[in-house]
Amino acid sequence: MIYKIDVLDDGNVNVDMTFTSPSCPAARFLFLEDVRSKIESVSGIKAANIELVFEPVWDQSMMSEKLVLSWDSINFLSFPISLNAI
Repeated sequence: MIYKIDVLDDGNVNVDMTFTSPSCPAARFLFLEDVRSKIESVSGIKAANIELVFEPVWDQSMMSEKLVLSWDSINFLSFPISLNAI
């Protein structure tokens, strides 16, 4: 999840992002270098600085209404840990 994106006049971008927890199962699929390369592929962007942060702690109240409404259609049972344990 993205907490902050600052696009600076010099073409640099600062991003604060997090996972649902430090042991989030998505962490093994989402590499910070992949995020950086995607941002840097945008025209006019020179460099991206990605900060992985865990404050504020993520909780379900931060989900968009669209995601909340589609929650039942998402199969979290394939993840190795329970979301209730987060």
